[in-house]
Amino acid sequence: MYQAAAAMTGNARWQEAISENLAASTVPGYKRTEVSFSSLAAGYVPPSEGSNPGQRGMRYQLPAARSSTAFSRGDFQTTGVPTHVAIEGNGFFEIQLPNGELGYTRNGQFSVDANGQLVTSQGYPVLTDGGAVQLDNTLPGPIFIAADGTVSKGTTGRGKLRVVEFSDPQQLTAVGGGFWKATDPAIQKTDAGYPALRSGGLEGSNTSAVAEMVGMIHAMRMYEANQKVIQTQDDRMDKVINDLGGAPG
Repeated sequence: MYQAAAAMTGNARWQEAISENLAASTVPGYKRTEVSFSSLAAGYVPPSEGSNPGQRGMRYQLPAARSSTAFSRGDFQTTGVPTHVAIEGNGFFEIQLPNGELGYTRNGQFSVDANGQLVTSQGYPVLTDGGAVQLDNTLPGPIFIAADGTVSKGTTGRGKLRVVEFSDPQQLTAVGGGFWKATDPAIQKTDAGYPALRSGGLEGSNTSAVAEMVGMIHAMRMYEANQKVIQTQDDRMDKVINDLGGAPG
């Protein structure tokens, strides 16, 4: 019963991840959340050697569900907007969150606000090595983002977009909306060096709506199967208690 209950909890987490993936499937640069389950033998197992004396005997293993982020690249989608840009290799754009902390995203859906700053679709400033990208709206000429990340207005350059990489992206902390923070002190951030950027389009989400719907059906079937296991065990225990509990002697 405990194994079945743990499996139901894991499948509930899986369904939550699928719901999040489906809701964000149209967000540029979004990376889908995956849920995996530990492999173990069913039933009781003896304790491993070296267990504490107070824990000797028989113990029960429970399956564990773990979530991770799939950082595979999404397809390039042409938009024709000069401030839209996609990273063709590894790395993340560095932006400034409302609380002043650094954030990271693959979503290059940038625009220029009323103050002339290059910002994300949420209004967060996009950063270069020298700070936010500040453009002069009074200067003539179009905005252009080069393959190396240099942002220019007409013939005037305004800095190079900061693209960074991490030693282990799985250590990043998701903060919603396709943004992450590097809160783990063990993570190492490095400059991407020569990023390969492609302007005039966006990196799409790596979520497949069809695959997520198939996964949701699978998760629901597994949830129902474990629910039946609990019901069967509950009926069996009820029968044992009533039959043996009322037996004479």
